[in-house]
Amino acid sequence: MTACCSWNDVFQYETYKVIRIQSTNYGTIKWFFHVLFFSYISFALVNDKRYQWKEPVISSVHAKVKGVAEVKKEIMENGVKKVVWNVFDTADYTVPLQGNSFFVMTNFLKIEGQEQGLCPEYPTRRTLCSSDQGCKKGRMGPKSKGIQTGRCIEYKGKQKTCEVSAWCPVEAMEKAPEPALLGSAENFTVLIKNNIDFPSHNYTTRNILPDLNVTCTFHKTQNPQCPIFRLGDIFRETGDNFSDVAIQGGIMGIEIYWDCNLDRWFHHCRPKYSFRRLDDKTAKESLYPGYNFRYAKYYKENNIEKRTLIKAFGIRFDILVFGTGGKFDIIQLIVYIGSNLSYFGLATVFIDFLINTYSNKCCRSRIYPCCKCCEPCAVNEYYYRKTCESIVEPKQTLKYVSFVDEPHIRMVNQRLLGRSLQDVEGEEVPRPPMDFTDLSRLPLSLHEPPPTPGQPEAIQLLSEGATPRSSDCPNWCQCGRCLPSQLPERQRCLEEELCCRKKLGACITTSEPFKKLILSRHVLQFLLHYQEPLLVLDADSTNSQLRHCAYRCYTTWRFGSQDLADFAILPSCCRWRIRREFPKREGQYSGFKSPY
Repeated sequence: MTACCSWNDVFQYETYKVIRIQSTNYGTIKWFFHVLFFSYISFALVNDKRYQWKEPVISSVHAKVKGVAEVKKEIMENGVKKVVWNVFDTADYTVPLQGNSFFVMTNFLKIEGQEQGLCPEYPTRRTLCSSDQGCKKGRMGPKSKGIQTGRCIEYKGKQKTCEVSAWCPVEAMEKAPEPALLGSAENFTVLIKNNIDFPSHNYTTRNILPDLNVTCTFHKTQNPQCPIFRLGDIFRETGDNFSDVAIQGGIMGIEIYWDCNLDRWFHHCRPKYSFRRLDDKTAKESLYPGYNFRYAKYYKENNIEKRTLIKAFGIRFDILVFGTGGKFDIIQLIVYIGSNLSYFGLATVFIDFLINTYSNKCCRSRIYPCCKCCEPCAVNEYYYRKTCESIVEPKQTLKYVSFVDEPHIRMVNQRLLGRSLQDVEGEEVPRPPMDFTDLSRLPLSLHEPPPTPGQPEAIQLLSEGATPRSSDCPNWCQCGRCLPSQLPERQRCLEEELCCRKKLGACITTSEPFKKLILSRHVLQFLLHYQEPLLVLDADSTNSQLRHCAYRCYTTWRFGSQDLADFAILPSCCRWRIRREFPKREGQYSGFKSPY
């Protein structure tokens, strides 16, 4: 974009030129991509409701667990083992937790009658001892049950451990009972109350419907909106066995997903329930399996404070509420359509990639000549020339050379390093197509005269034989008409050591087009006046102007493109032939310089 220098520059519009390729293959690829992208954009627009402004849900959760379990307990009474059945209700097996979670106890270990005192520590690798020297007063580890007193006392039989000040007797490392004591907890039910709010849309609702049947139980297909869940059914949905999980405990996630469409024409806002096991299922292989914690019930007996320590195993239920509420918004629709329009440009990128790939040098020189199936791809080279224009960085070392006995142009982009320009190979560049429209502007003397009746047309060809070498002809000359530079040795330029031919043969200066296009004084004067109609050609500057005009005519004739002509080097034979036709008065030339 050009800089703004006036108000006229401000009120203007720029656009790009488009080249249309009439091709069945590329047209099919373009429409395939366009239909594919349009289908995806339309599907996402409708299915994902991309036209809506969506707001995340804000919710509160409350859960109530109902159920009664009977637990068998064996006690010793007068030396006789007796079975006692204890009833556990909601207050016994539920523990209030913070956040959207609740806990149901399914198994436990109980130590009754603990009181503060001195007793032996439970035997472990660090608490076993043989004398008081193995115990240190005041020591307590992260797994200790109390604080060591420095004494080593008997634990059971001959086994001794360090004495600790703790709640005695200390807790033993016991495994959870199998089967779980509260295995019947799978028949418990939980009522989940979930209130949600979308402040931006001013909409509030909850998961309990007005016409709810209070005796219902959730079922994935038959009753998916019932907020009362049976614990055993929750584990069945995840493929787990409640009885196995109840032994060590676990963590279960209850997911409530709200996908609310708040548009008036299609209002829908109902929760979807799903379940997910959140802890490690391989309880037997993990280091700390299941889910458990300890709590105590304190009481006084004979004015002595005692407690009952309970290690509870159970299932923690985490209620996870997430979702969005959406309502139609014109800005969201415009943003979505605008952001997806760029997908249609991928078709252009892909087709340009194909054109660039199948028009490179490797395909032209190696693949197309050998693979007959790839011959139709050769048309990409034509498309590439029409759509792309290659520009070489203009360096001081950049030069273009045209030999009359070669169909292409050579590009030299390197330092000569003591070599003549004639001996440098360079890189082959296709010769630009010749535009003959400008020839109509030349004088009529350039046009082919009408043939004489009864006389056959004669076409003058460039003679095949080379001109005999003169004594002044340098060794790099192939046409026999080149001359060495007249500049001193230190000012001599190796770029001027160039012939019009790569191999021995006739000089281009002997051809008829060279005489009529380059050496014709009448043509050169016409071209100068064509460019500047009021140009005055005085005697002093005429030859200089005609000589430089002849240089420009030669580069335009032999190189075609103006970009190549700007860096073109004229052969020595052509320069000297032009200088002889339009000589300088002093006879001393400063050396060739690009007229551009």
